[in-house]
Amino acid sequence: MIGVSDESSPAGEQVGRVLGTADATPLQFWTAVAPGSYLQLDDVVVTKRELPDREPVTIAGVVTQVRARHEGAQFDSDVFAIADGTLPAQVQEAAEVTTTRVDPELYVPPAPGAVVSRASGEARAAALHFDRMERRVPMGTGRDGVPVFLNADFLDGTRGAHVSISGISGVATKTSFATFLLFSVFRSGQLGADGANARALIFNVKGEDLLFLDHPNTKLDERTVAAYKQLELDATAFPDVRVYAPPRAGDSSGAPDVASRLTGVDSFYWTLAEFCEKRLLPYVFADADDERQQYTMVVHSVAAHLARYAVPAEGGISLDGVRLGSYEDLVDHVVDRLTDDETRTTWAGSAVSMGTVNAFARRLISSKRDLSRLIRGDLAQRRPHQIKTAESAQVTVVDLHNLPDRAQRFVVGVTLKSEFEDKEKTGTSRPLLFVVLDELNKYAPREGSSPIKEVLLDIAERGRSLGVILIGAQQTASEVERRIVTNSAVRVVGRLDPAEASRPEYGFLPPAMRQRALLARPGTMFVNQPDIPVPLCVEFPFPAWATRKSESGPPPSGTMRSIVQGADPFAVVGSRGGSSDDDIPF
Repeated sequence: MIGVSDESSPAGEQVGRVLGTADATPLQFWTAVAPGSYLQLDDVVVTKRELPDREPVTIAGVVTQVRARHEGAQFDSDVFAIADGTLPAQVQEAAEVTTTRVDPELYVPPAPGAVVSRASGEARAAALHFDRMERRVPMGTGRDGVPVFLNADFLDGTRGAHVSISGISGVATKTSFATFLLFSVFRSGQLGADGANARALIFNVKGEDLLFLDHPNTKLDERTVAAYKQLELDATAFPDVRVYAPPRAGDSSGAPDVASRLTGVDSFYWTLAEFCEKRLLPYVFADADDERQQYTMVVHSVAAHLARYAVPAEGGISLDGVRLGSYEDLVDHVVDRLTDDETRTTWAGSAVSMGTVNAFARRLISSKRDLSRLIRGDLAQRRPHQIKTAESAQVTVVDLHNLPDRAQRFVVGVTLKSEFEDKEKTGTSRPLLFVVLDELNKYAPREGSSPIKEVLLDIAERGRSLGVILIGAQQTASEVERRIVTNSAVRVVGRLDPAEASRPEYGFLPPAMRQRALLARPGTMFVNQPDIPVPLCVEFPFPAWATRKSESGPPPSGTMRSIVQGADPFAVVGSRGGSSDDDIPF
């Protein structure tokens, strides 16, 4: 039962009475704000309706609009006379309240004149349905400074899954919220026994900001530490992180292509044998526009031929009696066979025209520059190089920011395909795998089709049953495949572009909240979840982990340069983990 105050025994702060000059309905009503009190957007209030021969009905809601006006003024210019004291008038504030809970569920309107009180404590928790959440994941605090929670049942697949985060790039702090949500999920203990084995896969597509999740943030202050403590979280970095980066272009040693982080980074790549055996060629053509071209039949025919006839040979492959030691060699060999009249039918089929073959060949040749450092024949196959979250740390970061667009698509598509297939083979939803992917509108656009989009659709529609949870971020939800957005149980919005805010994809936001989304500052998000009929305004704390090199403190003692190398051979003797190049002692 929701607690509510009355005039004789106030259990909370009385802030006004139900307005009698505006229609009150069971789902929405207005309250006049009492003199000396105030209500702001997102405040939680409760009122009570007395009924004959029945128990009282408690109606709780969230303030979704506030207005103030002069009562007694007739013309716009009257405001000056009222301000001078020559015209009598009274300032009156009123707040629109959208109902979030009725207890018991007897939907009657509140009576005009009924006392309205600010909800606090158990009354606030009941109004926002927090009391019905068996597992509550802290998301931040509301406008009242009190913690706000997410129902873990709609995050881990128990009753729903997937999170969609939208907002302007660089302002909406989408990635920061996604990482904080992961941190809260892992550190709050709300996953129970499943939390210890849960994994996260994060694709880093912008700068090297996500490469320091396991480094403490040197800019933490007492206020931020107190904010974490209020959420019953420790203000610490992620304890278990492994970072993967692509090999440097033109580097035969396969060293990872990162500039700011020199420890705990491993290279990832695919050998030529793996490329052929696993039929990864379609992911070279991973643009949505490619699927509309006729040469897609050539792609699948060539991929099948490579899987059937390519034989591993000393790091490279042997094909048609020819040893191929690099991706360039493989591309040139495939193009030669397709342009040869005698072998074209064997490779591409008899119904394919020369024009279609040429279109395929041009696209394949252009991929050499982008993919040569990712598909290798000169590096040992036994050397650890695959991205496998089950064999990695709790959080796996895959750095893509130095790769061109086509190479980024290839890595995302192949990695997600591999992880999803591994989950399918286990046949169980545990342990959970959280996938954080920014720029979702690029990988799963509304129009067209591609191998990556099909994998993401599979995750959105079947991932819940397999324990794969997608946390997708995008600037424009209106440009993302509808089925992915629709299957997201939790929708989050940060700062929005005015044109984007008018799209129907944001219909779950009340009109006033849409306007506020145009003004939202970094760190403020509007979260919609199935348990609560009104989106909640949430402010999440400053990251306790470093978000860039300049913020990073000493690396954790367990950090290694790579999987197989326990120490950084280039570390300066006597230096500390947080030192910069300027701190070299000689």
